[in-house]
Amino acid sequence: MKTSLLIISTAILFLSFTKSPQKEDIYVKNSTELNAAIETARPGAEIIMANGNWNDIQIKFVGYGNEKQPITLRAETAGKVYIGGQSDLKLGGEYLVVSGLYFTNGASPSNAVINFAINKDTVANHSRVTNTVILDYNKAQRNQTDLWVLFNGRYNELDHCYIAGKSNRGPTVRIDLAGNKSIKNHHKIHDNYFGPRPPKGGPSAETIQLGNSYTSMAPSYTVVSNNFFDRCNGEVEIISSKTNFNEFRNNVFYKSEGSLVTRHGNYCLIDGNYFIGDTDSEQIGGVRLIGTGHWVTNNYFFNLKGKTFRSPLAVMNGIPKSPLNRYLQVTDVVVANNSWINCDSPWQFGVGTNVDQKEILPLSEIRSARPIRTIVANNLIYNDKGDQQPIVAHDSIDGIDFENNIINNQGVSFEKVSGLEAKGFTVSELEENVFIPASDISGTELYNGFEFDQIKTDIFGNFREDKNSVGAIVETPSEKPNLMDRSQYGPDWFTSEATNSVVNKTHSVGSVSQITKAIQKAKSGDTIVLTSNRYKLKTPLKIEKDLTIRSEDKSKKAIIQYNGQEKTPAFEMNPKGELTLIDLILKGTGEQYAFASLKNNMSSLYNLSVVDSKISDFDYVLKAYKLSFSEYIKFKSTAITNCANGIELSEETDDRGEYNAENILINACQFKEVGKNVIDYYRGGYDESTVGGNLVVTNSSFTKCGAQEEDGVLLNTYGIINVELSGNKFLDNPVKFVARLWGAKNNTHSNNEIKNSGELIVEENLPLKLMY
Repeated sequence: MKTSLLIISTAILFLSFTKSPQKEDIYVKNSTELNAAIETARPGAEIIMANGNWNDIQIKFVGYGNEKQPITLRAETAGKVYIGGQSDLKLGGEYLVVSGLYFTNGASPSNAVINFAINKDTVANHSRVTNTVILDYNKAQRNQTDLWVLFNGRYNELDHCYIAGKSNRGPTVRIDLAGNKSIKNHHKIHDNYFGPRPPKGGPSAETIQLGNSYTSMAPSYTVVSNNFFDRCNGEVEIISSKTNFNEFRNNVFYKSEGSLVTRHGNYCLIDGNYFIGDTDSEQIGGVRLIGTGHWVTNNYFFNLKGKTFRSPLAVMNGIPKSPLNRYLQVTDVVVANNSWINCDSPWQFGVGTNVDQKEILPLSEIRSARPIRTIVANNLIYNDKGDQQPIVAHDSIDGIDFENNIINNQGVSFEKVSGLEAKGFTVSELEENVFIPASDISGTELYNGFEFDQIKTDIFGNFREDKNSVGAIVETPSEKPNLMDRSQYGPDWFTSEATNSVVNKTHSVGSVSQITKAIQKAKSGDTIVLTSNRYKLKTPLKIEKDLTIRSEDKSKKAIIQYNGQEKTPAFEMNPKGELTLIDLILKGTGEQYAFASLKNNMSSLYNLSVVDSKISDFDYVLKAYKLSFSEYIKFKSTAITNCANGIELSEETDDRGEYNAENILINACQFKEVGKNVIDYYRGGYDESTVGGNLVVTNSSFTKCGAQEEDGVLLNTYGIINVELSGNKFLDNPVKFVARLWGAKNNTHSNNEIKNSGELIVEENLPLKLMY
């Protein structure tokens, strides 16, 4: 009997341990129920958030699942749980999964929207955020810093998410390595769609930043793979790698105005990525290298027109004995089996050399350490139109070893280097933006360097041992990559594509009240047509969407007479406001502004275009307040007369590399009797990696302007990187200088007529306050 009972008891005990655990679903409808569910959740539990709006909620998701039984926090229906207001999410513990949430119409009350840590003592490990969207979740002003996803801990994952629209200071995603709990982290960022990030106007706007300067010698082992970066234009660095042993594989960088940069740290692998440019943009780059031991292999570069810091391949000079936060010398780097198709001056070496600025910079800032022990081998360059300078040497390239590279430069001669051979071959289009060799180039002798046998496949996964050749592509793939198929990336429930059912409308208005109503009623992209001759406006028109306002008859321009209070604008530019004025006459009474941003809470940028119009009798034509930002401001064929101030974009005086607008375009305009600040455009601080702003003034006239200008400069462009003044007339302007250009940067002037208007001078080295 005792023996039988023992057998039965043992069997029951065995079954209790081997029985599959019951899945536990906990449905919650508010924050109280959510917190209670989190507190009691056991391994295998699924906490299901009810569909609807969850506003002003700070979720602290703490739990301890295991590899086979994670604890999951998910939306009832993916995409139907809206997290808004002052809300954020923190994870802490082991084996946690978050899925299906939609962060929008709000901002984080803390330093991150999603943080893989509760605090410094409780971090998340082996945890995952997936199938989630963060869209336009910005703090009120662009100087307020946060991260949208902040990694701490180890073995965490961000995948199949859509993240877009960050406009305030701070990287979109950052890996934090401070503390032993977060080094050697092996994080994964994959299969995400990083949608458009607008330019910020200064540094600290990366899409992904891995570590920081002061943890840059720590090992990270983060893998960033199979992501789509769509017009990520925040700053010069799309990805900033600042730790050791990271991998960047099979990503697509599409028309993103920046580069993948090994900013600090060493031993990164950049393999199998696509960098797709745009013939209309000179801001789109490829890979920029700093540091030691990087391998750049199997990458495809197409239609890239970026220069220097944004060139298709930029290999930088370093600073001798560089501190951690500056520029380490490039050493022991391999660039092999890559393809550059229709890229301008694709290879640039010694980028950033600044020995000629030694008179104004301390020795610790002089980048004179040239790349050494660097191999550039088995690469392919093809140009539809010959490039007179495919290799740009900003300094000596005696430390670069070129081996078995080929170029079809359509017979155009260039300065040769040993190891780059002109060869006749053709390319054919595999799919949109992807061209592959049309003729067999496998017979070209390859350089077999140390560990080159580790480059086993091409960009499509074809094995190189079967049919190896130069470049990223050895043969046509069995299946096309379908790079531009956005459905391969991000959540399966979300699309950013605009629907074809949206039809832009035209609203005809004959009175001020009708204008106001039309602006409120209109959808983004609509046009408002002014049918009357004159409109007397007493309060500002609030622009917070994309609108065009024009006269019905361009030969009889409608007049908007603004009689509002002093220091108020006729057109108030709000976040996401995009205004185009065509064929209008805009008049003030001398005390107001024609256009102005908000003084506060400019959470996103605005844009302004004025065409074939007349503006007169204002205090300021454009007043851009501190912390406001515009991607473009355009005046074309417009007369600006009798205004106390012109276009004023000079409020960012903290000298931290910030500025108020990215692109200012003035063409065929007339400025007459503008007292001061005719064009005042300022960027302060020595931040050599900032490549803006951009000012182009062409075919315009400036007459009797600048009489009240205290600094004696008619067009003030202090610290602006790219300036072009050409084909203009400067007549009878009582100033000391028409302009003072920065010779060391891309500041140019040509074919300008200057009469009784002071000098146009070029200062080669501009003294700026050091930011570091």
